[in-house]
Amino acid sequence: MKALQELGKNQVEILFTDIDDTLTNEGRLHAKSYDSLWKLHDMGISVVPITGRPAGWCEMIARQWPVAAVIGENGAFYFSYDQNSKKMKRFFVQQESERKINRQKLDAIEKEILRLVPGAALASDQFTRLFDLAIDFCEDVPPLAKEQIQAIKKIFEKHGATAKISSIHVNGWFGDYNKASTCLTYLKKETSVDPSKMQSACCFCGDSPNDEPLFQQFELSFGVANIKEFADQLKHEPQYVSQKKGGFGFAEIAERIMATRTS
Repeated sequence: MKALQELGKNQVEILFTDIDDTLTNEGRLHAKSYDSLWKLHDMGISVVPITGRPAGWCEMIARQWPVAAVIGENGAFYFSYDQNSKKMKRFFVQQESERKINRQKLDAIEKEILRLVPGAALASDQFTRLFDLAIDFCEDVPPLAKEQIQAIKKIFEKHGATAKISSIHVNGWFGDYNKASTCLTYLKKETSVDPSKMQSACCFCGDSPNDEPLFQQFELSFGVANIKEFADQLKHEPQYVSQKKGGFGFAEIAERIMATRTS
């Protein structure tokens, strides 16, 4: 991972970014990172958060933040709000009938995890989720050991589910999608970015192992400083890393992109 200062001229049009511990610090969205979103917006750089957070959160983010869209529940959908027509566009990867079947399987997995992994808990935002199951290992519970977190992941995988570890949750779901695949769907359906120019026009910023598909997807990728804590778990690292953690690191990255951007 290179120091952020090594980033040269760029032609970024769309910045995809994780939210938890990338835009936030200790669960809070500080003024500095939120101000960076507005500066990027005003410069004409579209920001699209890609998060493991639930549909309920994404509905609000799409409406109220200066973002072009938001991809939620690790790629299960994207929401995009048109400020002029006052209409929300919602794209879902799965049909409702498939989602209901998968929910029954996730309910059974939930019971098994809570029975077998002491200290694990259902994420407090689970009631607003449509597609996945989120198990909390440090957000609202005392932090679990790495071995316990891996045990949660293995239970998901034993039942054939995909499982990804974020900085706060283990998210599990059924379906052939992830953050990267839905990101590409969004680019194809909702933007005018030339596929041959995607690597120069788009970049990604993240902080944890569940962002790895996007570190791999985009040649121009950034990690806030807390990504270093997961270095031993990553096969695909971000190209550049900030000096500061979380939202303060994101602000560093945004400033560097804007300072080196060419029209």
